Amino acid sequence: MPKTAAALHILVKHQTQAEDIIKQLNNGAKFDVLAKKHSSCPSAKSGGNLGEFKKGQMVPPFDKVCFNGELITPHLVKTKFGWHVVKVLYRT
Repeated sequence: MPKTAAALHILVKHQTQAEDIIKQLNNGAKFDVLAKKHSSCPSAKSGGNLGEFKKGQMVPPFDKVCFNGELITPHLVKTKFGWHVVKVLYRT
C-alpha cells in the first residue's frame, strides 16, 4: 500500500468549468498553464503542483483519488473547497 503520492491539481468553483478543463487536457493542453490561468488554489503559482504528501493529509475524497485512482489521467473530485481536476504523478 502506498504511503505517499505526488499530484497536480486545479481548483475551481463549478463542475462545468472543471469538466471543460479536463476536455482541454485530453486535447493536449498543458496542465501547468491551465492551473495558472484557472485555479483558485495558491498552488496555481507553481502550475498546480502539490508536491509529495502522505496518505491522510488531504481531505478524504481528494486522498482517495490520489491513492487509488489511475496515474496521469485527470480526475474530477468534489470537496468542501470546490471542484478539483487532479493528476496523480506517482505513489511511493
